[in-house]
Amino acid sequence: MKPELGVCYYPEHWPEAVWAKDAARMVETGLRWVRIGEFAWSRMESQPGNLQFDWLDRAIETLGAAGLKVVLGTPTATPPRWMLDKYPDMLAVDVQGQPRKFGSRRHYCFSHAGYIDECARITRIMGERYGRNPHIAAWQIDNEYGCHDTTLSYSGSSLSAFRQWLADQYGTIEALNEAWGGVFWSMEYNHFDQIDLPNLTVTDPNPAHVLAFRRFSSDQVVAFNKAQVDVLRPLTDAPLLHNYMGRVLEFDHFDVGADLDIATWDSYPIGFLSDRLEDDLDHKTRYLQQGDPDMQAFHHDLYRTVGHGRWWVMEQQPGPVNWAPYNPAPLPGMVRLWSLEAVAHGAEVVSYFRWRQAPFAQEQMHAGLLTSNNADAPAMAEARQTADNLTALGTVEQQQAQVAILFDYASDWAWTTQPQGAGFDYFRLVFSVYRALRRAGLSVDILSAKDIPQGYKLILAPGLATVEDDLEQRLTDACDLAILGPRSGAITREFQIPTTGRPGLAGLDCDVELVETLPPNIHRPVAGGGTAQHWIDRLTGNATDVLSFEDGTPTMKGAGGLWYLAGFPDAQLWDRIIAMAAEQTGLTLTPMPVGLRRRDTSEHTFLINYDANAVEWDGHKIAGCDVAILNRIPPEQS
Repeated sequence: MKPELGVCYYPEHWPEAVWAKDAARMVETGLRWVRIGEFAWSRMESQPGNLQFDWLDRAIETLGAAGLKVVLGTPTATPPRWMLDKYPDMLAVDVQGQPRKFGSRRHYCFSHAGYIDECARITRIMGERYGRNPHIAAWQIDNEYGCHDTTLSYSGSSLSAFRQWLADQYGTIEALNEAWGGVFWSMEYNHFDQIDLPNLTVTDPNPAHVLAFRRFSSDQVVAFNKAQVDVLRPLTDAPLLHNYMGRVLEFDHFDVGADLDIATWDSYPIGFLSDRLEDDLDHKTRYLQQGDPDMQAFHHDLYRTVGHGRWWVMEQQPGPVNWAPYNPAPLPGMVRLWSLEAVAHGAEVVSYFRWRQAPFAQEQMHAGLLTSNNADAPAMAEARQTADNLTALGTVEQQQAQVAILFDYASDWAWTTQPQGAGFDYFRLVFSVYRALRRAGLSVDILSAKDIPQGYKLILAPGLATVEDDLEQRLTDACDLAILGPRSGAITREFQIPTTGRPGLAGLDCDVELVETLPPNIHRPVAGGGTAQHWIDRLTGNATDVLSFEDGTPTMKGAGGLWYLAGFPDAQLWDRIIAMAAEQTGLTLTPMPVGLRRRDTSEHTFLINYDANAVEWDGHKIAGCDVAILNRIPPEQS
């Protein structure tokens, strides 16, 4: 695969006289892809049935004639104002029962049948017009599902659809009452139409009810996406994709991705450091203008799996954004670093957001490759440099890593529903082990628990809420060592404690007899170094104590190829656990200097330095905010 660069462009924002100049300038910069159309419904259809596509015809022809491959977006993330006149009840409703308003974007409810039909209609019109257009090389469906807290909707449409979903899932109301433990607090129902949405209750609603609603809400996103997929498939041979977000877990991306050809995501490293990561002040200060060294890579590895091995960055931050609490500029070199890091993890395309900074509306403070008055922004030179780097680099082929992490969206829904301790967060737990693996110089695959390829030395499944009956066998078949916990196998799909006990592993004589959670200032010390925090499982059973707390109780038990971890480790303890796992499985660890990360592909080793200062590693000096690309020696020649 030979990676390429692209850019997001909005011809409807600019005079038609500049389109050809923009297109030529994009090609001169080294860009090969351009995304358009995803927010332009009001220009495509200013009134119901008043279709106006001539301008889009000319834009596509202009861009394509310049040599650019076009990604055409369906405009369904921004329904025009007249749509609300037609469907006043199409708005999503928040958890407090307040409807969202028109005036920004993503103001629709995924369950509104009328709006879904409208989306299918405009998609069909576009597919019939452009599906065989030689310049359309890919289609983006909608934009950033779940952004702005828009997955969960407590509308009338959601209520009706949820009741039908429950009837389909459970068959009888008696089965639902049994599954949900409805006898508790007299929460039993006589028929499905009595069931409401789990909001505005006096105290916590039944967690089984909440988890069912979360599963339903995810399924609604899948169905919404599939409605447009089903329209486009017969009309085009171009791949279909969606652009996901960072740390948005409210729907199952694996399920949405099953209907698509390529996963893409929108990478904003500096915005995410400020807005979506819990870290101490020193860490956030050190990486203020670079972003966290692992946040982008985590999502690259996640979306590579969501996309069945094919993935892009659809929106790459090129400068200060407009939406984070604070919006510093990237240090020189970082735009190129982010781009090459994505390529190291398998990105086919890295597309910058956006071509030219908008002089109006909500995103006017969001930097682009050009300023609003058409001058080169600082990122432009780095985009050109990256294009030259990619030309020289040639193809980049991925290989299966030796280590993998299981990632499960439903586990996040479960632990958000009933965290038991304010410090416990599923993403933080998974991300903490990902960071530890990367500190050890390892490349990592992130997998769905539904599909676990074989051939790994080590697989970790922290916080996996439900351990399905066949998971233990699939794990032992797939790897030399599997580490589960903490909080793995803690509940059934219906949010009940399993009758077989927790974690319920046949190959490991280990039971969780008690759970406690700790305030963030309390850490439970482990003999030999490191601590556990947030969540502690008290373990019993005859399996070997692999690690113990200083009070003598087990921190981790193990037997054969299964270990169970009883707490949320700090960085030191994770490093110890990874070192112990490496010793058992034959993994080679290459500890990295602070800020430096390594990614191995079939033929190259990428050394990616997020630190502002130069570092040395294994005889190589890597400048600050820079990437070194080394040719790997095939094993038979080493």
